[in-house]
Amino acid sequence: MFETLQSQPADKILALMAQYREDPRENKIDLGVGVYKDATGLTPVMRAIKTAEHKLWEEQDSKSYVGLVGDPAFGDAMVKLVLGDAVPRETVAAAATPGGTGAIRQAFELIQMARPDARVFLSNPTWPNHPSILKYLGMEIVEYRYFDDETRGVDFDGLIEDLKTAKKGDVVLLHGCCHNPTGANLNAAQWQDVIAVLLETGATPMVDIAYQGFGDGLEVDAAATRAVVSSVPECIIAASCSKNFGIYRERTGMLMVMSTDTSAKGLNQQTLAFLNRQNFSFPPDHGARLVTMILNDDVMRADWMSELEEIRTNMLGLRKSLAAELQRLSGSDRFGFLAEHRGMFSRLGTTPEMVEKLRVDAGIYMVGDSRMNIAGLNAQTVPILAKAIIDAGI
Repeated sequence: MFETLQSQPADKILALMAQYREDPRENKIDLGVGVYKDATGLTPVMRAIKTAEHKLWEEQDSKSYVGLVGDPAFGDAMVKLVLGDAVPRETVAAAATPGGTGAIRQAFELIQMARPDARVFLSNPTWPNHPSILKYLGMEIVEYRYFDDETRGVDFDGLIEDLKTAKKGDVVLLHGCCHNPTGANLNAAQWQDVIAVLLETGATPMVDIAYQGFGDGLEVDAAATRAVVSSVPECIIAASCSKNFGIYRERTGMLMVMSTDTSAKGLNQQTLAFLNRQNFSFPPDHGARLVTMILNDDVMRADWMSELEEIRTNMLGLRKSLAAELQRLSGSDRFGFLAEHRGMFSRLGTTPEMVEKLRVDAGIYMVGDSRMNIAGLNAQTVPILAKAIIDAGI
């Protein structure tokens, strides 16, 4: 049975984590793994999550299954959090999934069911799991230009030119905020241009929003997604609660399908339930239950929003500090993009050879494409990283 199996490529981030653990140097810095860390290097449990868990422990009287698409209250809470009042609730089908990755996998399978010949347009670069899942499913990928290695910003002209080659039946995957892995985002005017291209080509947008609240705030980070759904006839949204609620291991996500044709909601909802049934039957509930409790309780919600804002401003402060230290050491503003990027990640725009030099010479661990997790820094390590970057000649 198993002798025909072939070795699969190692996950680069997991391999990097292993290298980091084995490195005996005390001043090593981990900028690879994509989780938020506080100044002590801990990924903390948020206060509101602790409060909700204690309340749930006291009040929960059953661990029986929830529905195939999860608790309807979770769907309502997440649609409201992500989409606000951009579209009527009755236009949105929603299903709980095991994390944002589960939502993306279900979305791709939905696309494959609806349009077996659909091409999926991915930004270059994008989160590695996007192309990995698509390749596994045998779906066609088309890359569109996104990151400019020279400016460390968005290659917007290239992006628009490439998206114009999409057609009806194709899907364009967009990062709702805090682009992973680059940290470079579109501005409001650019989003409107993207929407115009989508309307012109008839391609269906799919928005991956995994970092709402990590960029410029909960509402601002959702603005692009809301602009898209309120402008197009159909849209797919994959949302994650891992980062903004800090519940990575609880695998809490939501897949939403919006259609302005309200008569389509029933079939869309039924299809999402079918896909869940084929994959994992009933979605996990613990994290979803906590999120629902927090979003529907004024006190817990206020505490969660306050702590989330602390996390966001901490990362923004680290960005500004790193950019300022690099400016001081280099005597130029060529690293100013670091303060302009948003979210956990930034891409330095350097070569894999330079990334390896940082690891060997200074114990700086980042992904080979030069993506670094800003949340892996603190006030003490910012100057160490800055000096290592300058010493490496980046």
